[in-house]
Amino acid sequence: MKKPELLLPVGNTEAFYAAVEGGADAIYLGLRNFNARNRATNFTLNQLQSILAESKRTETKVYLTLNTLIKNSELPALLDVLYQVSQTSLSSIIIQDWGVYYLVRKFFPNITLHASTQMAFHNSIGTEFAKRKNFERVIMARELTLEELRIISRKSRIELEIFTHGALCYSFSGLCLFSSFLGGMSANRGQCRQPCRRTFKSGEKENYFFSLKDNQQIEIVPELMKMGISSLKVEGRMKSAEYVNRVAKAYRMVIDDPNKMLQAKQLLSFDMGRKKTSYFLGKNVSNAITENPFIGIHIGEVIRTKETEFSFTTSEELKQNYRIRVQPQNGMDSKAIKLKKEYGFTEVVSGGTASLKFAQERFNKGDKVFLIGAPTEKFRTKFQLDGKRLNLSLPTKKKQNILNRIGSGKQLHRDELFIRINSLRWLRKLYLDKFDQLILNLTKSEWRQLDLNSPFMRKNIHKFIIELPKFISEDDVIYYHDLCLNLSRQGIKNFMISHISQKLLLPIGIRSSVNENVYMLNDAAIQFLKEDNASLYIYPYEFDYENLVVGKDRNGIIPLYFYPELFHSRMPVKMDEADSDGYSHFKDRDHTFRKIVRDGITIVIPELPVSLFQYKDDIHKIGFRRFLIDLSYEKPSQNTFNRLQKRYKYSEAEQPGYGFNYKLGLS
Repeated sequence: MKKPELLLPVGNTEAFYAAVEGGADAIYLGLRNFNARNRATNFTLNQLQSILAESKRTETKVYLTLNTLIKNSELPALLDVLYQVSQTSLSSIIIQDWGVYYLVRKFFPNITLHASTQMAFHNSIGTEFAKRKNFERVIMARELTLEELRIISRKSRIELEIFTHGALCYSFSGLCLFSSFLGGMSANRGQCRQPCRRTFKSGEKENYFFSLKDNQQIEIVPELMKMGISSLKVEGRMKSAEYVNRVAKAYRMVIDDPNKMLQAKQLLSFDMGRKKTSYFLGKNVSNAITENPFIGIHIGEVIRTKETEFSFTTSEELKQNYRIRVQPQNGMDSKAIKLKKEYGFTEVVSGGTASLKFAQERFNKGDKVFLIGAPTEKFRTKFQLDGKRLNLSLPTKKKQNILNRIGSGKQLHRDELFIRINSLRWLRKLYLDKFDQLILNLTKSEWRQLDLNSPFMRKNIHKFIIELPKFISEDDVIYYHDLCLNLSRQGIKNFMISHISQKLLLPIGIRSSVNENVYMLNDAAIQFLKEDNASLYIYPYEFDYENLVVGKDRNGIIPLYFYPELFHSRMPVKMDEADSDGYSHFKDRDHTFRKIVRDGITIVIPELPVSLFQYKDDIHKIGFRRFLIDLSYEKPSQNTFNRLQKRYKYSEAEQPGYGFNYKLGLS
């Protein structure tokens, strides 16, 4: 049985040496641009070259994360980064954006590609598609069950990588819009502000409804090895060197000798993270939500305060340079405090009382104290070796030639209006002659109810576009394959996919399009789609005006009215009882939200829609001709349809509603 690769996160120099010393086979890291952990320290190009020199000496593979979405204005800088990477000995780059994929495959073919978990591959159709697109590896979604993973690994012809330890996102990676909605800080661009870690109020309850415990899969490592999983990945590029080293040692121990499981678990008990869950892989979702979203081990409480001094009990031994965090009773987080002599700290045994003089923050009796760092050894803070120097910029003529070959300013001659519905009840409320095409996004039960043989449906069948869901479990792959085949035999020729790999479910000879979940944020991604024979594409819901204007493309569908799915998750949550429409309602300080479950998927949307009708004429003037009104999550009503149709026609604002990132900008 071949041992899997042990892959560790590296956010700074110390963490690199900690990972290598801990037994990592490979490390992944980011440069200071274009990676999904922009708040981590990350590395300069010179530091990357030093790491590559060091890794050659230690026989450690190095993967670079370029796993964010790219805006049109960033394409020239991206080309320079890819040019730099093409000159290095990096083992691969990890990507999310199909524009990055297109540029690499067309112009830098020596670069090896891994599909980020933010690409949301989650079934065997996805892994097969990635193989056909010449990826070396797919990093699978974290939401898979062990049986699903077993089936996928048996069917797949490509390397699979699995997250085995670290923080979990509530939403499927790559499908979360919550941070972006709350202020333009996009999780898909490395700017996530972790709204899933916040408290929300539902009825009389205020709780961390969406904050997950940390992932820990140490117990199933032997099973993953039997499956032939290629790489076991640890999350945490913003974590400390001692975390990286400790977790590396634990998983190295079990990979090399599964009989040392207890010893490894003891090591992990001091990783200073949150409480642990084995999540879907371990059939452990019932208690996967944590009551405390903050990291660290609870060791005691504040028992006395006097001016700038406070004392607390501790259940663990505390030494110089350990780090603690005091959590006020109002639930807010506080700064880390390093235990030092200058604060009056002296070492304390387990069960003792520690005292600190700390003027920067004031605490109260009863505040909880957490141990968040216990360094046992020091790691190097500077690299020993220097790497070779690189040419930093792609030659100007070559760069311009590439940019000239992507994107087209060709414009349509007539307007096209698309309507989307996610309930059959809407069919009785719409006037199909008032728009061009109708996108049907239904649940499995409603697909069974759909009757295409009625005179009304036969007459309008050319207007229907069948849309597939964002998540298709391995068990449902055959169901959706058969559904597409049956609908095509009844005359449906237009399908819209929510994941690029779903092309493999469609019959030959039909027209396929992609929706907003297949991110087309830049001209390079759109060029990829065109060369992959996509007929239509919807721009992402978190798009902004600036990016639209900068790009050449004018043929995508502009969403003018929609309820963005802020969370799209397989993880159930408990809230107040749902209303007659199936929604549970909850809120934060500024917004109210709705939660609904469709085909086992938990979806969160804002109470109010995003409405951009007032900008339609301005958008039209700069060359866009295709528009979308998404009636999903809107109560079926003929009056509503007529009103929104009027708003569209006259470019009038629909109030109340949100503007999302259109004017504020996408960060």
